[in-house]
Amino acid sequence: MDDHIYERVVAHPKYAELMSKRNRFALLLSAIVLVVFYSFVAVATLKPALFSAPLSEGLTWCVGLVAGFAIQAFAFAMTGVYVYRANGEFDALNRVLIEEAGR
Repeated sequence: MDDHIYERVVAHPKYAELMSKRNRFALLLSAIVLVVFYSFVAVATLKPALFSAPLSEGLTWCVGLVAGFAIQAFAFAMTGVYVYRANGEFDALNRVLIEEAGR
């Protein structure tokens, strides 16, 4: 990218808005994911008997196995949430920013 255009993009107020919104959203999702993952590890280390307990009487599936599947589904869902917002709001802001700064 031309240095002049780069400087105009970085100096544009919409750039600060885009960066602020994107960073705030990414930090929020990161914090949520970290809390879930660390909670999983904390329960596994502090209450291992809970994870080895069967889901119900007569079932061979244990709580830890289902919790592991759930945490993977959660991580997949959080990735989808970020991609959905990035492809919508953040890309729209980016297009406006490039159009206005390119003039």
